Amino acid sequence: MLELTMAAVSGTEEGATAGMLMADAPSAPGAVLRVGRDPAVCRLVTPEDWLFVSRAHLEFVCGPDGGWQVTWLRGSQPEPSCEVRLTMAGEDRPLAYGGTVPLPRGGSGEIVVQDRTGPRSISVGFYHEV
Repeated sequence: MLELTMAAVSGTEEGATAGMLMADAPSAPGAVLRVGRDPAVCRLVTPEDWLFVSRAHLEFVCGPDGGWQVTWLRGSQPEPSCEVRLTMAGEDRPLAYGGTVPLPRGGSGEIVVQDRTGPRSISVGFYHEV
């Protein structure tokens, strides 16, 4: 099972957890969890006016072996209006626009989507329960 938690933080709430949301899905091949502004396709939804987050921004997909991966989906713009960083096993690294990274089995981490134009971000924590 993959468990996700999401918190939205603005500059006026720096250090505060605002709007904590949770979602999970079994580790079954083809299972999908999305994060973004569109509630029709995303299980974790950011504020609608946070345009630095795409309608469908992050996609977590379970592969045929029960392992999960995350993809920063490319939006309608050639360049993103945010930066995405991934922290796993104590290592912090950028996630490329359109890039995909496998998640560790039985591991946890965090993905931060940071607005380039202002002090707003979303933080998505993940835990892959084996």
